[in-house]
Amino acid sequence: MLVAPPWLAVPPEAYGGTESVVDRLARGFAEAGHEVLLCASGDSTCPVERRAVYDRAQGIGAGTAVELRHVIHAYEVADAFDIVHDHTVLGPRYAAETSRGRVITTNHGPFDDEFRSIYSTIAQQVPLIAISHAQAATAGHVPIAAVIHHGVDASRFPFVGEPGGYSLFLGRMDPTKGVHRAARIARAAGELLVIAAKMHEPAERRYFEQRVRPLLDERIVYVGEVGEREKLELLAGARALVNPIAWPEPFGLVMIEALACGTPVLSFPEGAASEIVQHGVTGFLCVDEADMARKLRHVHELDRHACRASVEERFSAVRMVEAHLDLYRAVLAREQVAA
Repeated sequence: MLVAPPWLAVPPEAYGGTESVVDRLARGFAEAGHEVLLCASGDSTCPVERRAVYDRAQGIGAGTAVELRHVIHAYEVADAFDIVHDHTVLGPRYAAETSRGRVITTNHGPFDDEFRSIYSTIAQQVPLIAISHAQAATAGHVPIAAVIHHGVDASRFPFVGEPGGYSLFLGRMDPTKGVHRAARIARAAGELLVIAAKMHEPAERRYFEQRVRPLLDERIVYVGEVGEREKLELLAGARALVNPIAWPEPFGLVMIEALACGTPVLSFPEGAASEIVQHGVTGFLCVDEADMARKLRHVHELDRHACRASVEERFSAVRMVEAHLDLYRAVLAREQVAA
């Protein structure tokens, strides 16, 4: 059984990294012949058996009570499954308190003080997956059961050998994502930059008005949040993904999505970026904005086929699914030995 957060549908209509990962896991487990129940919002369309207490996704920031109701409803049937893989925050704590099911969880966020405190209380009962070695290194005394990188099905991503005349920023309208830095970098490089970013929350709107809008012109263009089809078209047609993150991002799904399209990635060596981008092969890990602007002028020298191949070899959905199944089997085997 997979438990997704109740905030967004699975798969998401637009923004939603965690929900995209849960969708790929559910499909992969089903294709491997396993019985799968997905507990998610009722408007989810992932093609497996589903269970929902909310007819529609509740939206990011809907509140603790919403998540708890979602979790309680999901765990009513947990004992019918060999493994419950819970991607919420409250669910594993609830499972530990109520002894409901064999539960594994994934931390999709940073190991900050709050998350380390939460996971330290359940780590002996609930095995914890990290999504990168960089993230795992910040877990402190919290034990990590496995590091499993995200994966994608590269065949679902269009490959473009001859890109268009623009670079792309794709993500959230947030200073840690570096939207304003991407605009400055593109301007310094003389590049057309398309910015496709989620902007729903008040803080996101303030950031846009104060720091991004003043940088917009005919060559720095904001197109809003995009759906899946438009996202893939933009990624595939871009000369490069400009990803000047300003925080230790635990993974960065957008980077492997770009690479799957053959699009090189420019980033800073923060968080998991150095585990994803092969410097000088599939993109560049830059030291500052000026360096990234210089590198942006040379992305045409990189082999877009190598970008695609790196995802097929290192970040495939098949590899991600198999790694999860290996962990599930190991957990079940340990329990049988202990019984």
